[in-house]
Amino acid sequence: MKQNNSNSDRQGAAKSEKAVAMQISIISIIVNVLLSLIKLVAGIVAKSGAMISDAVHSASDVFSTFIVMIGVTIAGKKSDEEHPYGHDRLECVASVVLAVILAFIGLGIGITGIKKVMGGDYGHLQIPGELALIAAIVSIVVKEWMYWFTRAAAKKINSGALMADAWHHRSDALSSVGSFIGIFGARMGFPILDPVASIVICFFIEKAAVDIFKDAMNKMVDKSCSEDMVNEMKQVILNDKDVIAIDEIKTRLFGAKVYVEVEILVDGSKTLVEAHETAENVHMSIENRFPDVKHCMVHVNPKTDDMYMREEGCR
Repeated sequence: MKQNNSNSDRQGAAKSEKAVAMQISIISIIVNVLLSLIKLVAGIVAKSGAMISDAVHSASDVFSTFIVMIGVTIAGKKSDEEHPYGHDRLECVASVVLAVILAFIGLGIGITGIKKVMGGDYGHLQIPGELALIAAIVSIVVKEWMYWFTRAAAKKINSGALMADAWHHRSDALSSVGSFIGIFGARMGFPILDPVASIVICFFIEKAAVDIFKDAMNKMVDKSCSEDMVNEMKQVILNDKDVIAIDEIKTRLFGAKVYVEVEILVDGSKTLVEAHETAENVHMSIENRFPDVKHCMVHVNPKTDDMYMREEGCR
């Protein structure tokens, strides 16, 4: 009965996490579409190539958010015969795709900036209007707010894909900072500031892409949990009065979830029913204490009098 309740609770939590991700993604799409239109109009009216490029960058965020929605939806599918461990790793695939998109966007911005700097001819550049500056400021504020808003939701439901999308918002905010500096510099008589800022922004975006990619890959190759988390698990297990010791504990990241395998030492004189109850108690304690743990497998090792005598002999 406990196991059924646990499964029901976890299914409910999974649905709740998916609902949060979908809600954030829909808000993100609406904001990006509106912001792209505002920046595109401002760029055309104010004759700012930087702002038009920034509008295209914001439009790319709509595509990335769709990838997040697809990844979260597939990852939330129930286990089946062909995928008994579920589909959680597909969210990592979505994160990898977003990391690649970010990397290409960053490279595009950087290469464009380098070409303009190396060109050395700035006299032909048009002086953008004030409307482009206003649009850049609006974009910085909105996109930075979207970064923190999405980041908070991603941490709440432990979603790598949603966190990747948050960094995409931050990259757009940085892009808008570059646009603002470039437009302001052009209006002040220093048009070279535009391409220089683009090169600097390129490094920020590439750093975010690398971090997202590394995090996704770690979750796809069964990396263990942090040492602090494992120690906390050990403490929870040893708090059970029937557990004498922990013989072994292994953890692995599976997408955004965690699998735990532990071998506990219990009194060998206990009945099978009593040993099973101890294992079940440890299983439930770990899964209840750590929401990210999708499953905890517990193996019971009996401590016998012979074992005790061998230990005393070794001493």
